[in-house]
Amino acid sequence: MTEPDLDATALRREFAEELTAERKLPADWRAAVEAVPRHECSPAFYVPNDAPGLTAYVPITRELVGAEAWLRRVYSDETLITQFDGRDIDWSDPQPISGANPTSSSTLPSLVVQMLDALDLDDESTVTEYGTGTGYSTALMCHRLGAERITSVETDAGVADRARAALDRCGYAPRLVTGNGLAGADRSDQAARTIATMGVRGIPWAWVRETAPGGLVVATLRGWLRSLGLVRLVVEDGQHATGQFIAADPAFMIARQQQAPANIGMLPGDDDGKTRETEVGPEVLNMPDSGFVAQLALPNSRSFFMPDDDGRLRVYVLDAANESFAVLTAAGAGWLVREGGPVSLWAEVEQSLALWHAAGSPAATEFGVSVEAGRQRVWLDNAEDGPSWRLPVVPGS
Repeated sequence: MTEPDLDATALRREFAEELTAERKLPADWRAAVEAVPRHECSPAFYVPNDAPGLTAYVPITRELVGAEAWLRRVYSDETLITQFDGRDIDWSDPQPISGANPTSSSTLPSLVVQMLDALDLDDESTVTEYGTGTGYSTALMCHRLGAERITSVETDAGVADRARAALDRCGYAPRLVTGNGLAGADRSDQAARTIATMGVRGIPWAWVRETAPGGLVVATLRGWLRSLGLVRLVVEDGQHATGQFIAADPAFMIARQQQAPANIGMLPGDDDGKTRETEVGPEVLNMPDSGFVAQLALPNSRSFFMPDDDGRLRVYVLDAANESFAVLTAAGAGWLVREGGPVSLWAEVEQSLALWHAAGSPAATEFGVSVEAGRQRVWLDNAEDGPSWRLPVVPGS
């Protein structure tokens, strides 16, 4: 392990104290945050700039900004982006980047330790992690439990190689697997705990299968419209896993294998579908609680907006699975919706919102999740006969 000229140890202690004061660092993880050199996992990275308009990212390295500014950025509660669009960065001459999608990062530490704390570890726990990334969260678990108890899976070979080198510099040698994490970790045993640091549209059955009965799975569910939230599931008997959402805010990058199709398909023509009035406008897609419910109603859909020939705003909702569509257009103080295809998409949203309102408009953390082989549901009130929504089943898992 190497330390830069500035006292990184002191910065880690200062950072841990800040997180503790903000009640963002569970006591069980403070020693790991103080010990693990995050700068070894993120020697170079990008952060978003503060300029208005299209999001742009600026590179941060020791050479570009100086050792102190670089280290202080590393030891802050910030996500450090290390890859865009699945392509490696030329760090010999890094340039500002815009119009790109982050695909690998070191997630903000407060979220990392929140998820790790949700695993409810003891000293004997074994863990499978999906999404090694920079290796920082892997290193925290190695410090807490010992590297021999940790298996971590990364789908991107270049990212995996860099994480392996970083963990070696930190002094840890866990079992690292490069491959499709949705298919499992190829374990010869079952882990006591499973954690995923990327978003998934549904819980891969392999994660349940490779977690011991009574064990926990902590992961973020998300869709193509938005994140749903962080869930914690108990694996009951190898055939079922049940639990609930424990946080609604985390929005991890979606698993590479589950990204939305690049081609959105053909836009509906102006004469396609049937038009009707609706009391539900497209703002429900972006609001925190109603957006959660809308995502449940539209598991295979994406939305975007564009003006029509008269300059009026149109909001499109397109379903990638069945080519159904909904087009919303402002009409005075209300909205018109034009729907077509085998599923009335906006009617699904309206019905889901009505069920949610009838239940008292509960927060996401009041929703439960049930996972079986070939079937997954999010539900309200109770798993047997309460309102429920199907989640996509992860193929090949």
